[in-house]
Amino acid sequence: MSGYDGSVIAIYMAVLAGLGVRFSRRQTSTERYFVARRSIPAWAMGLSLLATLISSVTFIAYPGSAYASDWSNLVPGLTVIPILLITASVVIPFFRHVVRMSAYEYFGKRFGYPARVYSSIAYALGHFSKMGFVFYLLALTATSMTGWPTERLIVAAGAITIGYTLIGGIEAVIWADVVQGFVLWFGIVICLGYLLFLPTGGPAAMFHTVGTSHKITLGSLAPDLTKPTVLTLGLYGFFYYLQRYTADQTVIQRYLVAKSDRDAVRGILLGSLLCVPVWILFMLIGSLCWAFYKVSAENIPAYASKSDQVFPYFITTHVPAGLAGLFLAGLFGAAMANLSSDFNSLSAVFVEDYYRVWNHEANDRRRLAVGKIVVAVSGCLCVAIAIVLAQSSGSALSLWYTVSAVVSGGLAGLFLLAFLVPRASATAAYIAIAGCLVFTAWATLHPREYGLHNYMIGVIGHLIVFLGGAGASIFFPNRDDASRSLTLQGWLLTRQRADVGVRRGSGDPPYISG
Repeated sequence: MSGYDGSVIAIYMAVLAGLGVRFSRRQTSTERYFVARRSIPAWAMGLSLLATLISSVTFIAYPGSAYASDWSNLVPGLTVIPILLITASVVIPFFRHVVRMSAYEYFGKRFGYPARVYSSIAYALGHFSKMGFVFYLLALTATSMTGWPTERLIVAAGAITIGYTLIGGIEAVIWADVVQGFVLWFGIVICLGYLLFLPTGGPAAMFHTVGTSHKITLGSLAPDLTKPTVLTLGLYGFFYYLQRYTADQTVIQRYLVAKSDRDAVRGILLGSLLCVPVWILFMLIGSLCWAFYKVSAENIPAYASKSDQVFPYFITTHVPAGLAGLFLAGLFGAAMANLSSDFNSLSAVFVEDYYRVWNHEANDRRRLAVGKIVVAVSGCLCVAIAIVLAQSSGSALSLWYTVSAVVSGGLAGLFLLAFLVPRASATAAYIAIAGCLVFTAWATLHPREYGLHNYMIGVIGHLIVFLGGAGASIFFPNRDDASRSLTLQGWLLTRQRADVGVRRGSGDPPYISG
């Protein structure tokens, strides 16, 4: 890397740090630190969601996956569209009026505190895994571009991210995400331009090479759940994004920061729909990168031997000084924005689901201090996970899909059970959760007997919780009217009454205690 590249990275990091410092003065309460007092405009919240869903996994793992094979790993991302149709009109306003700061407050109201604990732990495990991958891919890419040791880069990136999150709160996270959104699109345009016009023959030769090699395909259409076919990846993606939009604190926290229900829906639609073209373009970058080295016959050095490292290597060797630094700055920004959001969300979950429950006498200032401690501890644990991943082999995207399937905990199924089955009781939910845990442990430890692809572990876990809980509710029905009101049927009735109240001059309550 040149001095120009280093300067670009330094300036970009200074801008993000400056945002953290600017908003740090406002972080005087947990309401401000975790949900920005519900004051974020829709467009900014949408770009923040884009940055939350786009991380170094997208920057590096998507091109790496397309470079190594085809576009089959794009299939899970495409399932976000039907999920949006399901959640936008009902789930988003429901959460805004039923929970204060933590998504898992809902499961506690519906099935009791043990369900709240279980769901928050399942969320934490999944996101610790994801954050480890984000750190790992960030360091892997920087190593490809600079030759610096991966483990040291992981530690350095972790230290910067932890410090940024501690001082800025959710407001700094969101506005840094907005900056990152613009840098992201600029970086995509620059990379595509060099990949298409640098080789002899230009775009026509590149697309011809990619097309004749069948690199732009979504994989096998066979009805086979033992391999990563379109069916397997589609089912995985559907339940993965259903979980994200119904039981993931990082996404649901975005619902809560918006000024109104309408702004929340608009922001979620904006951010989610922007993700689809970003995913497609990064897959295209991977395929074009493969075609570039096929056409040019250039050799790739040993230190960039993994498919996830080839695209960063192309950036350092063929993109001019300054622009290469902008790409790496954008990568650092994406990772930092994604991780800072996760750290803030994990802290909110711990404070709301545990510390507030265990320490009723603690004031808000004390809860805020505990939240910042949780940010620091979470960051250190994720750095440790990333260092372990640095010793692994194989496609990072495939590894991430496998891990996220195993640790999903059936949360999408638990939400469906809680929201769609008024008859479901706490006992029925606990029986279903136990069944999910037993199945997941068995399938993970006995892959030969299990037989299906690892991505299906999470899908089956969700179905066990939903269908098993619905079946168990026949024998253990719910007779609590307050709990029944927190279902789809109860919510629609509440909204109908609220609409009548608005017409008569009374307001719609912002928060339903249950």
